[in-house]
Amino acid sequence: MEVVAAQTKTIVDKINGWSNVVSAYEPVWAIGTGKVATLAQAQEVHAALGGWLSSNVSAEELAAQSDVDGILVGGASLKPEFIDIIKAATVKSA
Repeated sequence: MEVVAAQTKTIVDKINGWSNVVSAYEPVWAIGTGKVATLAQAQEVHAALGGWLSSNVSAEELAAQSDVDGILVGGASLKPEFIDIIKAATVKSA
């Protein structure tokens, strides 16, 4: 979380209108490896980042939504099995 907070801190003063900001997180050890964070790891970092933003930016500017409200697909979108991810999302939204 120290790295994520440090990276986020570098852009805080450059952002006007946090309601238009989307953040995505992928562990450094997962980039390009085909490995993914567990649901618990994703929840942990998103909750911590939301807390950091609340404390260091403005609680009022944070969206009133769950800590994790999307996914960053990356290289998985290049595989034929990606259609299974799309179908799963379609079923959940129906």
